[in-house]
Amino acid sequence: MSAGFHVAIVGATGAVGEELIRLLQQREFPVRSLKLLASPKSAGKTLSFKDESIAVETLSNDSFSGVDIAFFSAGAATSKEFARKATSAVVIDNSSAFRMEKEVPLVIPEINGEDIRKHQGIIAVPNCTTIVALMALYPLHQAFRVKRVIASSYQAVSGAGAKAILELDRQVKDHVAGDPLKPQVFPHPIAFNVFPHVDVFLENGYTKEEQKFLNESRKIMHHPTLRASITCVRVPVYRAHSVAIHAEFEQPVSLDRARDVLAKFRGLELVDAPATNHYPMPLECAGKENCQVGRIRIDTALDNGLAFWACGDQLLKGAALNAIQIAEALGKDGGRGGRGNADSAESAVIAGN
Repeated sequence: MSAGFHVAIVGATGAVGEELIRLLQQREFPVRSLKLLASPKSAGKTLSFKDESIAVETLSNDSFSGVDIAFFSAGAATSKEFARKATSAVVIDNSSAFRMEKEVPLVIPEINGEDIRKHQGIIAVPNCTTIVALMALYPLHQAFRVKRVIASSYQAVSGAGAKAILELDRQVKDHVAGDPLKPQVFPHPIAFNVFPHVDVFLENGYTKEEQKFLNESRKIMHHPTLRASITCVRVPVYRAHSVAIHAEFEQPVSLDRARDVLAKFRGLELVDAPATNHYPMPLECAGKENCQVGRIRIDTALDNGLAFWACGDQLLKGAALNAIQIAEALGKDGGRGGRGNADSAESAVIAGN
């Protein structure tokens, strides 16, 4: 491997880990060496990167010796246990472990990339649903200043990991064969079903996923007075989340201006021709780096309101891609505000959902 960063991926055998490996190669990220890390049960398995077959190693306290950038995609518990042990590293964490800590920037590069410079060793990647929604909401916020959001998400099973993908696949086959559907990952059968339950329920009746949307949106947009309520729904889709959004703004809204700012926003595609049945759909967004927005209309229930529909691949922009974009920005910025610099192959640890 050529000159660049010594990279590690924790959770390399998971759904996000696989995307990280693919994106590192596709985007020609400067990788000098690649270390693949996972739980003991995955140790010894080999994965391909460029022209190499790399054996997966067991994650341990010593795994980060000599590593500059490590992408974690193994959950909050793993991030809490290992992220701070990479003492020479900048940690870019895609789990929920550090997102709401005051000193940790929570970053979508297209929205608040300047916050990367403020890091004190850890940078967090937002929840996938928050990312997909804000990629469509933020340019409208810039134009009209959002004050209230009511939303519903329609979340693919891959947001729950590789085992959830297999569960949907198995249940579809069982249903066709006339066999009973036996849920293991989810609380109910997911094939040919939907249920308003993503993450655990809190005392206020919302789920953690729903609470994340409010808290993270406020932090990312630097908008502490934003009011938001969302119902998160699991649907039998393999990948790509969708979000129906009703937003009320402080300033009068214009459909022409709304479409204009959305069409010009980096990382977002305007797909809004309902007369010819063109609007964002998971099947169209799966495997694409950009998010999409459409079904834009004046909201008839809100003052200065817009209703719209956003869709995006939560394994890409909602997880792996957003993490790599942060790492790319760190390299371009020379690692300003953190440990090391680009010339010394600044360390970063990137952790997954």
